[in-house]
Amino acid sequence: MLLMSWNVNGIRAGIKKGFLETLEKEKPDLLFLQEIKAQVDQLEDDVLKHPTYTTYWNPAERKGYSGTALFSTPKLTTVVHGTGIKEFDAEGRVTMAEIGDFVIYGIYFPNGGRGEERMAYKMRFYKHMLEEFEIKKAEGKHVIITGDFNVAHQEIDLKHPKANVNTSGFLQIERDWFQTLLDAGYIDTFRHFYPDKIDEYSWWNQRFRARDTNAGWRIDYFVISEDTLPFLKAAGIRQDIMGSDHCPVWVEMDI
Repeated sequence: MLLMSWNVNGIRAGIKKGFLETLEKEKPDLLFLQEIKAQVDQLEDDVLKHPTYTTYWNPAERKGYSGTALFSTPKLTTVVHGTGIKEFDAEGRVTMAEIGDFVIYGIYFPNGGRGEERMAYKMRFYKHMLEEFEIKKAEGKHVIITGDFNVAHQEIDLKHPKANVNTSGFLQIERDWFQTLLDAGYIDTFRHFYPDKIDEYSWWNQRFRARDTNAGWRIDYFVISEDTLPFLKAAGIRQDIMGSDHCPVWVEMDI
């Protein structure tokens, strides 16, 4: 199965930039979206009632902000929106799907760049999600986590690390959480295959036309529990796909 994840930075804008054509060309079995920035009643039937995919939508309460979605061709055992915690679920940040013994989280992790209060929110979210992953793993589930993590883990994961040590997304506290995730028994699938590969990014700052020079950040991931590794076949980043300030990331899994 081909699993993809993409922060579309607005699904309605993405449709105008070729989202549906990309979907038809790439044909992922599961596509998790972040930052859809739309309510369901703002979407057209060509998205809501797609001829190939069943769609699941988890918009934020605030219009034009955040939100996640899932496009699926296989029959899913369960789909759950949210975490059960109001402050997180109001922003539509989590869509979780189960297929048999596989639990797949599509997550839009918060950006911590708007002050101390927002950074505290981000760290609460990180902490809660790791606890939830561990519960699923303890239940014997194969855990797959994807989405916009809003953190570049290592210096190799962004073009200008020294200039961004005080920038949210590369703060030590955020990087430490990602390392804690890995230390708890999870694998960054891209680095599993390409431990030293450089210039592979998934987000570029539009204000500085950073994509033109590939001055990007790798902040979108597929992370899996160690017991899921035997099912992992390949992983990658699709920097060639346009239509957002992020590009899709993907894994091929034997599910």
